[in-house]
Amino acid sequence: MASSKRQTGLVASLAALVAVCTLMTSFASEAAEGKSLWPVYESALKGAKYVDLTHTITPNIPVWAGFADSTFAPARAGSDTEGFAKKGDVYTHEKHGFGATEYALRTDQLGTQLDPPAHWAPEYPAIDELPATYAIRPLMVISNVDQVKTNPNYALQVADIEGWEKKHGRIPEGSVVFVRSDWSKAWPDRKLATLKEFPGVGLDALKFLHEQRKILFHGHEPLDTDSTPTLEGEQWLMHHGYAQAEGVANLDKVPETGALVIVGYPKLGGGLGGYARYIAVCPPDWLYGATIGPQDAPLPKSEKPLHYDAAVGMRIR
Repeated sequence: MASSKRQTGLVASLAALVAVCTLMTSFASEAAEGKSLWPVYESALKGAKYVDLTHTITPNIPVWAGFADSTFAPARAGSDTEGFAKKGDVYTHEKHGFGATEYALRTDQLGTQLDPPAHWAPEYPAIDELPATYAIRPLMVISNVDQVKTNPNYALQVADIEGWEKKHGRIPEGSVVFVRSDWSKAWPDRKLATLKEFPGVGLDALKFLHEQRKILFHGHEPLDTDSTPTLEGEQWLMHHGYAQAEGVANLDKVPETGALVIVGYPKLGGGLGGYARYIAVCPPDWLYGATIGPQDAPLPKSEKPLHYDAAVGMRIR
């Protein structure tokens, strides 16, 4: 009897193994034929490490002095809704079953951004006109942290890029290059927006990356491309049809090579700037990052519910 059960179990295990192998072979065949990308998710993305490269937008983050401060407030009813709310009522979880927020964002140049070329050159695409192909790309991270330690106004040079390539190989065409300076470690100190000197990317370096290496776009931690009087780097980029990322965070938590970057932003009609979300997808053995797992759904409940704090000007826990 025991022998019979072992044989039955063995047959069942072999049948299951055959089924899995058949399924994976089917997936591989479909992928080879261009029918499915699910095997890519299973083999590479599911076990990867995910690192958020984005600052949280609040009313109290650094912003250029030429823009007014933004405000967050509980949303109010815009009209009477019989039996539910009167015009001007604040929507609350207790009374209405949900809450909402009214954002008075004074500019689309806030926090971590994706600047479309129309920011400076209206004949080029606005944020809603950028192609869907911006969604995911290979990510390169070039560090100028050592140079910035002795010169806070240091701008990335072509020699720095060539030095990176000697170590890691040629930058792939169509990739995204983020420049790490660790400037963002002082975030959200609002004094950052008033600094006259900050790490940048030199014009020659920008031209090299776009014209020689043909990257998709570059990104940096400060809120401007460089500290030149005319912002020559940003001016050149925008007037030549290139986008750029600004206000990028946590570049010390991603590898210099081997990762992907997921690019997300709201599709605002005619938008000249874009609140962006950048997520680095790093190899499974990378030191930092979150992994996909059961904690993703349902999401965990907090012991401290959100509430609006007038002193802070936003909802906090």
